[in-house]
Amino acid sequence: MESVLGRYRNLIILVGVLFLQVLGLAVQVKRGGNDTENTRLIRIWAVGAITPFERVLVWIENGTGNIWHNYFYLRGVRVENRQLKEQIEQMRLEQVRLNEDAAQAHRLQALLAFKEQFISKTVAAQVIGSSGTDLSRIVYIDKGSDAGVSRDMAVITADGIVGKVMLVYHSVSQVLLMNDQSSGVGVILEKSRLQGVLKGTPNGEVTLERVMSDEQVTPGETVLTSGGDQIFPKGLPVGTVTKVGTGKDLFLSIKVKPAANLSKLEEVLVLVEKQQREATAEDLGHTRAADILAQRLPSVPDKPAQPAGSTAGAAAGSAQPASGTNGAKPTGTATGPKTAGTPGAAATGSKPPASPDKPAEAQPAQAKPSAKPSTQPSTPPATPKPAADQDIPD
Repeated sequence: MESVLGRYRNLIILVGVLFLQVLGLAVQVKRGGNDTENTRLIRIWAVGAITPFERVLVWIENGTGNIWHNYFYLRGVRVENRQLKEQIEQMRLEQVRLNEDAAQAHRLQALLAFKEQFISKTVAAQVIGSSGTDLSRIVYIDKGSDAGVSRDMAVITADGIVGKVMLVYHSVSQVLLMNDQSSGVGVILEKSRLQGVLKGTPNGEVTLERVMSDEQVTPGETVLTSGGDQIFPKGLPVGTVTKVGTGKDLFLSIKVKPAANLSKLEEVLVLVEKQQREATAEDLGHTRAADILAQRLPSVPDKPAQPAGSTAGAAAGSAQPASGTNGAKPTGTATGPKTAGTPGAAATGSKPPASPDKPAEAQPAQAKPSAKPSTQPSTPPATPKPAADQDIPD
């Protein structure tokens, strides 16, 4: 090592001095760029030297991230996908069960002659004003008795019920909203099927009353009309339960958010006519759970089709024994079917031919002579005619 340094010491010193001079020039020299500030040459060289290594590191990092997201992360996605598929299958079976229950309910309603109410006719109206006070929630619509509107008719929107008609004039009607403290609507909870009375409060909220405190009511449950007030048909949306608390007199305090926006009413529908009829059982034709499971089982492949020639030959072969059986002639001395009823045929002891409707196996192997001809021949007896060359006795 010492010999190498001693031998090339002058060259090493020269290279070092040149490097220091270039480095000093790089520090002092500035190069103008696109921006207003000038960049020193040493910084440009440093960036050019480090950039390739940085690109390699960024490529390795991106590749590792892609592997993580495309493999390790997708393993959890596959498990989640499998769970979602199982939930879909369970929901399909649950849907089939609910459809069967609905069909059974229709049949029972038809059997018991239940009455159902349907919306038959409505009148569209526009809200033209309100009462303007906080104590009463009343709006006015531009339809009255001239359009067929009368008192205690239900007023609804596409979102849910609004209220009922309170006063009717010729061209204007007064509607009492459901959040008024003097209103009352018979409702039923969709899941628990608990019935109660929906009333308004002085501050404009809607509460559900007459529900016992020992009942289980969960927030988010849908509230529907029960039809017990004889104003609103059964099954119309009313609102959603928002809060459940303990009230007084062993009843729950349930707050309901109305489905319709009562503070921004513009157009409403008035139920002018309701149709009442008996429930009818409908054949919905839903698929059973067993059919759904059968579709997922492996099926037996269909039998391959046979050539047309072999099918025709098999049909001809099966037809020949049948025709031979039906066309077999009985043993005897009869010369033909026309002589079955003649006296000559009776004398020779032959029997009439067998009926084509009876198989040949049912007939005896040998014809037995009989003194009398058959009383019920299969064919009508032919009338004997004299032959042309027969001698007529004098």
